[in-house]
Amino acid sequence: MSSRYRWFVVGIFFAFMLLHQADKLIIGPFNSDIRNEFGIDEQQMGLIGTGALLVAAILYPIWGYLYDRFSRAKLLALASFIWGGTTWFGALAPNFQTFLAARSSTGIDDSSYPGIYSLISDYFGPTLRGKIYGLLQLTAPIGYMLGLVLALAIGSSLGWRNVFFITGGMGIVVGLFILFGVRDMPRGKAEPEMEGFSEIAIHKFEWKQAAALLRRRTLIPLFLQGFFGVFPLNVLTFWFFAYMGEDGRGYDDGLVFPIMAAAVLVMAGGAFLGGTLGDWLFKRTPRGRLIISTTGVLLGALGMFITLNIPNDQVTLFAVMLALTALFTLFSGPNVIATIYDITVPEVRSSALAIQYFIESFGAAFAPLIVGTLVASFGYTLGGAILVVNVTTLLICGLFLIGAVILVPRDIHALRTTMAERADETRALAKGV
Repeated sequence: MSSRYRWFVVGIFFAFMLLHQADKLIIGPFNSDIRNEFGIDEQQMGLIGTGALLVAAILYPIWGYLYDRFSRAKLLALASFIWGGTTWFGALAPNFQTFLAARSSTGIDDSSYPGIYSLISDYFGPTLRGKIYGLLQLTAPIGYMLGLVLALAIGSSLGWRNVFFITGGMGIVVGLFILFGVRDMPRGKAEPEMEGFSEIAIHKFEWKQAAALLRRRTLIPLFLQGFFGVFPLNVLTFWFFAYMGEDGRGYDDGLVFPIMAAAVLVMAGGAFLGGTLGDWLFKRTPRGRLIISTTGVLLGALGMFITLNIPNDQVTLFAVMLALTALFTLFSGPNVIATIYDITVPEVRSSALAIQYFIESFGAAFAPLIVGTLVASFGYTLGGAILVVNVTTLLICGLFLIGAVILVPRDIHALRTTMAERADETRALAKGV
């Protein structure tokens, strides 16, 4: 397999995730338009975001199981086609109830990402995965920016429904590229113990291996931090555009766009920087990735507290602090994924990450609704609700990551021992023993 082809696959997955994130997150810039069209309040709007996240949460374990049993490439193509169809369904919705059902159904493909990360782990070895995952996680903030550009540039002239038709069509096109351009790989092919083998012993998904995940002690605090760790990003993507504008700081679109653009671009760079730093420190200590993750989370909480307490008239200071806070927002993402793969055997990696995402989505599903409820039912300002939810969950997340930092070396050693045994098995098969 050529290096060029490996990066071709990364490019296709980057396009899938970028355009999918744009489609998923574009509802944020259209928040006010959709509320006005259907005559709904903030709490009902929050329910729309929660519906998709709940569907995704329920389906993560199913996607994870399917990815570990069958061709990941073909399943990812299917997910892309589902993305296109459910987005078109939302564009056609005549009322709030139908739109709620349509946007909830988009959660079906939202839970498809474990297959991407698992397949990439069989193209690239452990010392490169943080960078690759960081590169792929650039797609969340850049996708949000792409959605914002679409909303501001053509949303007013075409309307949110026609923009949804455009983003849904992208899903169909990307699905064709995946179907005909991406090859699956033997699970575990890129592990360092398998270097030099043209063929390796195949280990298939077994329920006992899936059950053994719970004996990886590091996974427990990682799973628990995941419940809280994605609250802030979901709150920001769903509510922050409204907070910057008429529902909070009162900035007009001409001011909102450059502030948000700067923050999103810095956030994107932070994902790659976090993954790169994680790879660098991982080469020096098995705790390296999680040290970087913990640092990013705690600095993000501090930055969020400072930023949201800056007075509305201090625009420059607000913009600078928002960008600085954004730098740390995605530090932990690529490192948590890479750590999960540092401690799990290849044939259950999709399932392991699916459990992580199941817990994340189940917790984050309530984030938009909680903020909307604090505003509509408890008298919070939108900025106050965002501050309380984000800072609290980031601090809790940091505590669980500290626990994972303590536990991870033992689990990494256990995986390397298992892979060394499998290398011996492959060597014996090659000799015909």
